[in-house]
Amino acid sequence: MAASRKYYPLVSIITVNFNQSEVTCALIASLNKITYPNFEVIVVDNNSTEDDPDIIKQRFPNIVFIKNPINYGFAAGNNFGLMRAKGDYVMLLNNDIEVPVGFIEPLVNKLENNQGIGAVSPKIKFYYQPDTLQFAGFTPFNPVTMRNAAIGYWEKDKGQYDQDRETPFTHGAAMMVPMRVVREIGLMSYIFFLYYEEADWCARIRKAGYKMFYVHNSYVLHKESVSTGRLSVMKIYYQNRNRLVYLRRNIHGKEFIYALFYQLLIAIPKNAFKFLIKGKLQLFLAYYQAIGWNIKNAFSSEIHENPSL
Repeated sequence: MAASRKYYPLVSIITVNFNQSEVTCALIASLNKITYPNFEVIVVDNNSTEDDPDIIKQRFPNIVFIKNPINYGFAAGNNFGLMRAKGDYVMLLNNDIEVPVGFIEPLVNKLENNQGIGAVSPKIKFYYQPDTLQFAGFTPFNPVTMRNAAIGYWEKDKGQYDQDRETPFTHGAAMMVPMRVVREIGLMSYIFFLYYEEADWCARIRKAGYKMFYVHNSYVLHKESVSTGRLSVMKIYYQNRNRLVYLRRNIHGKEFIYALFYQLLIAIPKNAFKFLIKGKLQLFLAYYQAIGWNIKNAFSSEIHENPSL
């Protein structure tokens, strides 16, 4: 008897490129080998100036290619892709990801089988150590320290996380969201620019009543921190600036006061001082520039805006 025909909903795969066009091409090359038959690839270039982003479209003419006139940041870059997406599902992938051939099917199946799920992420492994895990779900944020942890981080993958689990956050490097959920909750907040935008997006998905899941039988390989570097001024500035922005948008009441005092009086001074005694003045100053931005924008209405699709 002939097998019944299966419906494959369209998946819009979105990635943001910034001065890493060869890395982005490697991602697309891996996507062109996947077994899922119905997808589009949307590449948003955030005004790359250190290489020629046009090679992406030249090598892969079937992609949707958006060239921004300035660097709008990661959140806005993804938003441009979301606004162009035609899919039933959107898959956000960092450009420093490469994928195996069957990574999409388990994610789509998870979402198709449970309308109460608002986002999913696959298992994430390190590209250069593919037997080692980066992500198998997250722990919740501590409401005071504003810290959480990736489950399985730097563990050898021995199958110990080979079951789906609910997670308070999906991973911004690889996350799939139904387009109906995006229409309901809106786009990422433009205020973040870089870092914490996906955590805030997940918080809004949860507030709308949806669950999020880690899906064990899908995985991707992550090269990690290709664009910003491990200890760059940009990374320290935006991580600390946006940790405070996330706090302001999502933590309330006494927990907000405790968390704010912890960040301003303990966490940031302690971490900044480490760089000062090492003579890394620019990294030290990045912490206090992050605080300064939040002071300057203490009463800005833009902090709490959620753009609609």
